[in-house]
Amino acid sequence: MAAALTRGLTAEGFVVDVCRDGPSGLEAARFGGYDAVLLDLMLPGMSGYTVVRTLREEANWVPVLVLSAKDGEYDQADALDYGADDYLTKPFSFVVLLAKLRALVRRDPVPRPTAVQAHGIRLDPATREVTVDGAHVELAVREFAVLERLLAASPAVVSKEELLDAVWGDAAEGVNIVEVYVGYLRRKLGRERVETVRGVGYRIAP
Repeated sequence: MAAALTRGLTAEGFVVDVCRDGPSGLEAARFGGYDAVLLDLMLPGMSGYTVVRTLREEANWVPVLVLSAKDGEYDQADALDYGADDYLTKPFSFVVLLAKLRALVRRDPVPRPTAVQAHGIRLDPATREVTVDGAHVELAVREFAVLERLLAASPAVVSKEELLDAVWGDAAEGVNIVEVYVGYLRRKLGRERVETVRGVGYRIAP
């Protein structure tokens, strides 16, 4: 299910991260600056109920759409009472999921993360605008996602495996795809701005 949703949402222009248990999902939702969260209820380590309740107790209002096989009235009522914004039972229509997700994102209640910059590159997660020395640069969805990860970690090095998992997840075909997209970024940003650290990964040049 996670792999299928990742492929479908990516094809629709979304950037998707997958967390496979409750604790890692909660951590990502706390600090990831996401536009929305798709949340299962039956998760290892911590239930989806606990995830959404904890977020709301911490005044984190990221929109949460629950996707669950639990289709009882009380299951849905509990999730909504704990703070979920909407609920969709499995099996569901992908078209309906997209409509609900876009409706949640349009509400835009979440304070946007601040822009990040290094070596003349500035990336604004809110507007998805990238500039190099003040000049606008147009990036594809996954080029943007790779650059965002590199800038967030700068000046630290990010491994190919980290980039692969963060940007492609289950849709990945191998680490070679990372090299391809780093090549795209170098052509658009300037080769000198993205360094290769042999045997480790990539970083934005200090």
